[in-house]
Parts: sequence; structure tokens; C-alpha cells
Amino acid sequence: MRLEKCYICSSTVYPGHGIQFIRNDAKVFRFCRSKCRKTFHMKRNPRYLKWTKAYRKSHGKEMAVDSTFEFERKRQRIERYDRELVGKTIQAIQKVDAVRTKREKEYYKNRMKQAKKQSQKTAVRELEKGISLIEPDILRVNQAVKAKDAVQQSVAMLDEDRQANDS
Repeated sequence: MRLEKCYICSSTVYPGHGIQFIRNDAKVFRFCRSKCRKTFHMKRNPRYLKWTKAYRKSHGKEMAVDSTFEFERKRQRIERYDRELVGKTIQAIQKVDAVRTKREKEYYKNRMKQAKKQSQKTAVRELEKGISLIEPDILRVNQAVKAKDAVQQSVAMLDEDRQANDS
């Protein structure tokens, strides 16, 4: 069973599904759904459509270069069926998949570290820009705290005076 990739969004096209377009020069384009086919006929570039894999890879949202992608390539050589070879192949596929998922998580984590730093910088910039809006509130809060402390001190002094007068 041969699983093809959609020319636009790079999703898997299973046998009997999707649409094929064959150009005059005999180049075959496979599409997973009509959305992809229409996009192709409108001559849109997949690298500039936010919902495609090509966009995500070209804009650094997914890993673009990794040694595990080598295993996903199509191989045209026909192999004779061998039970042991199939078993080893399945084990190798599982190991490669585990390695790829681990690397993707690490890549995402590193990407998010940079995004967090960037968001903190923008937040600080916004705070500096609008500090005049916040300063009056800060002063009001500070005055309220000082007034509260003064009231507490005076209440404490009154309590001490009462205790001194009672004894």
C-alpha cells in the first residue's frame, strides 16, 4: 500500500482518496482534498499559506533539518518479503519515531524559551510606554498603605495609654 503526500499541505493521501492532477508535461500532483486542489489551481505558494507544513517549516515553527527525516523518503526498490526483515523494520520505525518525537519536543521547548523572552521584552516596553497611566495608582496605593500604618500605630499607642492608665 503506497501512501502519497499532498502537494500543498503535505498530509497523507491514502489509496483511493484524494484527487490527482496530471500536467501536460506528465508531472503528477496529488491533493488530499478540494481545498488543496483549488489552492493549487489558484497558483498559490504553499510556503505562504499558514495552514501548510511548508509554511510551518519555512517559518521555523517545525524542525526542517533532522537525520530522522531520511527514513521517511520514498524507496523505489522492491524487496522480497521476509518475516524477520519486516519485524526488524517495524522495530526500527518505532525507535526512529521515538527519537523524532523527543527531538520535536526539545525543539518546541527551545522555541518557546525565545518566545517567552520576547514576550517579556514587549511587556516591559509596554509598561515603560504607559507608566504615566500606572504611576498615580501606585502613589495612591502607597499613600493608603502609609495611612493604614499610621492608623495602626495610633491605635497601638492608645491601647498602651489605656493599659498604663488602668494599672
